[in-house]
Amino acid sequence: MATLEDPVEIGNLTIPNRLYRAPLLECAGNGPDAVETLIDDLEPAAASGVGLICQGATIVRGEGGCAAPGMTRVHDADFVEGLSRLTDRIHDHGSRIFVQLEHGGLRSMETWHAEYRREHPELEQLAVSEPPRQLRLLDRLGFLEYDPHVLTTDEVYDLAADFGRAAARAVDAGYDGIHLAGANMGIVQQFCSPFYNRRDDEFGGSPEARLEFLACVHDEIRERAGDVPIMTKVPAETPAPPSPLVQRKLSLADGVEIARRLERIGYDAVVPVQTSVVWDMSIVRGEYPDRAWDNEALREEYDAAFGGSTRRRLVALANRVQSLQYDFEPAWNEDFCRRVRERVSIPVLGEGGIRERGEIDRLLGDSSARSGSEGTDANDAPPACDMVGMARPFYAEPRLGARLLKGESEAGDEARVLCESCNNCTVPQATGAPGICRTPDVVRKRGELEREGAYERPEP
Repeated sequence: MATLEDPVEIGNLTIPNRLYRAPLLECAGNGPDAVETLIDDLEPAAASGVGLICQGATIVRGEGGCAAPGMTRVHDADFVEGLSRLTDRIHDHGSRIFVQLEHGGLRSMETWHAEYRREHPELEQLAVSEPPRQLRLLDRLGFLEYDPHVLTTDEVYDLAADFGRAAARAVDAGYDGIHLAGANMGIVQQFCSPFYNRRDDEFGGSPEARLEFLACVHDEIRERAGDVPIMTKVPAETPAPPSPLVQRKLSLADGVEIARRLERIGYDAVVPVQTSVVWDMSIVRGEYPDRAWDNEALREEYDAAFGGSTRRRLVALANRVQSLQYDFEPAWNEDFCRRVRERVSIPVLGEGGIRERGEIDRLLGDSSARSGSEGTDANDAPPACDMVGMARPFYAEPRLGARLLKGESEAGDEARVLCESCNNCTVPQATGAPGICRTPDVVRKRGELEREGAYERPEP
């Protein structure tokens, strides 16, 4: 049984402890201040002792494919070379850093961001197959806009090669590993999912063929970047809208089988994630973000993104409904992670709704952990994962690791994160606003902890 402070190996790389900063939107872009923005966002977690930093989704091509404004691209060798300043700073603190590679496919801004479409009329979404009828209906109703280019077989191989080239540039810049955005409705999930993938070539037609894109990406990375650790998110589309709206989707059993096959392909770690087939709150469960939607300073930018005040109100209404459907649930991927861990021998990384040190210990199977949820003894269940990750809590507390890595007995009441899962940090990112905590009570509490020295890293 492991503790949070124990090291863990991913491939040939040793991570100094089992806490990681899960991928988040940094909104750094590629401008002259991009590297400094990334350093400002990511270095505090490393300075607080977090073992692994996962830089948020970065796009492997020079145009299209961004799911949100301000996403960084890693297609340009000169720009990526400059990221060595970031990786050096992370390594100075003894932490490791992976870059998450992504292409949005049908989730890209070309689909949903009205102003971006007007400014880039030449851009088409890249699609695995013709969009499902449910999405075409949303197009006819005016909620989204689909004019996709369905990838040919040769173009799929070209896209996989772009992932490999991006990985090689990242490794040259000092990144320790590659993290693929295999869920959250990006193009990798679209290849894996029977909802999206209805191809009849070697990349579709069966569960095995739907994984062929991930196999090609793996091989391209190995050929171009060497024996660098590679991990990916693994989707299970269990929170998807109910039948008969969505009948073809990935079950938990399907997700477990995907993880087993990825281990055989050669992936070094997996991150099981329950997600949806559409872009909704299944990945950011919690409260309806009243403060974010009522922010008058951002209203004009919301209108530009969503296509006017009426559509802004419709998106906000959908957000409210989804906050009821996806109410916050502690460690919501726990069962999925445990099922995967029972069937693979590579590390399983767990994230999603993890908020307490005692909960972390239970997920890792620490024999000294307190009782689990609903009074169940933590020792009655096997470990659910080998590493534990958090995302939004790092917006609230950039140096969160220092509190969690003190150990539960030493940290006491401070072992719970300040993040309230209110989601006021997420909605403004549709405008390109930075990912920061926007809830005054949380910011005030962080200030109190800072003055008390709670974020000072303990001496080794």
